[in-house]
Amino acid sequence: ALEEVYAAVFGTEAALVRPQIVSGTHAVALCLYGVLRPGDELVTVQGKPYDTLEKVIYGAPGALSEWGVHYTQIEPLPDGSVDEKRVAQIARRQPRAVLLQRSGGYSWRRGLRLEQIAALTGLIKELSPTTVVIVDNCYGEFVEEAEPPAVGADLCAGSLIKNPGGGIAPTGGYVAGREELVELAASRLTAPGLGRAVGPTLDCQRLLFQGLFLAPHFVAEALKGAVFAARFFARLGFEVLPRFDEPRSDIVQGIRLGSPEKLLAFCRAVQATSPVDAHLYPEGGVLPGYSDAVVMAAGTFIQGASLEFTADAPMRQPYAVYLQGGLSKEHVIMGVIAAAKAVIQT
Repeated sequence: ALEEVYAAVFGTEAALVRPQIVSGTHAVALCLYGVLRPGDELVTVQGKPYDTLEKVIYGAPGALSEWGVHYTQIEPLPDGSVDEKRVAQIARRQPRAVLLQRSGGYSWRRGLRLEQIAALTGLIKELSPTTVVIVDNCYGEFVEEAEPPAVGADLCAGSLIKNPGGGIAPTGGYVAGREELVELAASRLTAPGLGRAVGPTLDCQRLLFQGLFLAPHFVAEALKGAVFAARFFARLGFEVLPRFDEPRSDIVQGIRLGSPEKLLAFCRAVQATSPVDAHLYPEGGVLPGYSDAVVMAAGTFIQGASLEFTADAPMRQPYAVYLQGGLSKEHVIMGVIAAAKAVIQT
């Protein structure tokens, strides 16, 4: 029943919603390994993919590159937009799949709004109707009035401890899209021939239903907090992305702080205003799937949940912090003000 509800909400033929999917990267990887075969070509159109997805494609044992999947990365134009002429050139050679990212990730770039996903999908399908368009939907669910499959994407995937879990899903992820493609992803989660037909629901099914019900409201709270953070830090003289008055594709707010000291001060202030583990002192550290040390402020009730108020960043230039979530805008405002004070005093 939960998967039928997800399919209805996302406007798709089918959905896979399981607590055994451990992250958004895992959900997207199920799509990629389900769809791609040796000799196929995978294309990304926004430059370097998110750190953990990069390891799925190449650079880690068992990556797609080891299975003979060819990878093409299209760099953005100088203004950060997608190079549609290059996309058209690559589409003419009939790649098996194109991966789009709704959020900018740890790159200082804008994510893709639905109208841009629609335009890119239309361009790709016109030149290569059989190419599968997969959208990493993490942080983008319920930010706009529809989801990527409504504008032509074949598959989208994400994490339940981000937007669609409504702040109460304890674990899980989802894949939604065309039925035969969702089944291919499910076969990677379980086994070929079993697919969606098996798998325990554990003791969290009610939370997954309730979280989905609450999700649009809490996403709205997070967006209000992000708009406040953008305006507040811009007034303090910091570069922000997006600006407070720009359309948004996700709940993430980038703030370029310019130094590792300011970055750490920001994250420590966010941690100190968190409802859980406020006494902890975040430091940069090595995490699986990341090339650089990463600092994370996440005093959350659900471990790793980023629909709750969190901030994180790779410890590298331009020392930009990425703020997301907030189950109440009041909490975000309190945390942002504390973070601003800490940064100014650093």
